[in-house]
Amino acid sequence: MRKLLLYLPLLVLLGAASCRKTGDSPAAVVDPTSPAAARVQLTALRDTVNNRWKQMMDSDNQKLVATTAVLQTLKQLPGTDKAQADELRQANDRLLTMRYDQQSIAESATIDAYDNAQIQVLNAVYDLAQPQAERNAEIQALTETIKQADNEVVGYRVRYDQAAKSYNRYLQMHGETLKKAGRKYAHLQPLPLFELQH
Repeated sequence: MRKLLLYLPLLVLLGAASCRKTGDSPAAVVDPTSPAAARVQLTALRDTVNNRWKQMMDSDNQKLVATTAVLQTLKQLPGTDKAQADELRQANDRLLTMRYDQQSIAESATIDAYDNAQIQVLNAVYDLAQPQAERNAEIQALTETIKQADNEVVGYRVRYDQAAKSYNRYLQMHGETLKKAGRKYAHLQPLPLFELQH
């Protein structure tokens, strides 16, 4: 402890010197109204949108994987209707081909079709799993994983819409500046939302 105290003044001096050095160097100042600044800000907003979309899709993928795992496990247990488990597995696999993307959410019917198809699959899976879940810890855990992911859907969509709205607002407010930022930024369109537009 005493040795550490001997070095303390030296550490303080080094810390102060490093702060002074960084403080003395002139920081690069970017005009916040410039096309370059608009480009950087828009990229940051779009990254947030994409990250939130990825989180939402990852959660939905986990739900699909857990559903497949439940059905595979159920097929190995006596008393399970294996033909029904196979049908549900195929229906679960088809969900991926129905799933919306960042552009198709503009059509609420696309979202509704996916949601309704998934609800039907999950309800049938819960019914099939119920007799086994009470005596099989793996089935119970997987079913809980699916339910938890399903309960998070609305939250993910709300957070995505918040990020997309921020992006859209920036696009609307700085459209003229962005047109000067390059051809890529000249014709950007607002992002569709899960929220119904009036």
